[in-house]
Amino acid sequence: MTKSVIHTENAPAAIGTYSQAIKSGTTVYLSGQIPLVPATMQVISEDFAEQAHQVFKNVSAVCEAAGGSTNDLAKVNIFLTDLSKFATVNEIMSQYFDEPYPARAAVQVSALPKGVQIEIDGVMELPE
Repeated sequence: MTKSVIHTENAPAAIGTYSQAIKSGTTVYLSGQIPLVPATMQVISEDFAEQAHQVFKNVSAVCEAAGGSTNDLAKVNIFLTDLSKFATVNEIMSQYFDEPYPARAAVQVSALPKGVQIEIDGVMELPE
């Protein structure tokens, strides 16, 4: 099975030795997205809700570049620097996904790149 790189200008460019996503067969592995605005590569703001919306927009852009949508995500991992923001994540996530929702894990971490408050990665399964 071959793997191919997924890249879009509508999501932040990789800031390290990784790709935005890798497609292997019908499975797409999305790298973690943080709340960078693609055009400026700057964090959108210090506001948690704005950061969460930007992350979901970035995830959506990578999904679309791979030929799918957030509704094709089978699993997402959400990394938060403050787990008390989880209710806000649920509210915002519902605006980007339709049921059935993907499997999900949410964990609190001590720090994230560029001092952001949220990062999301995932695995997408495209229709054959």
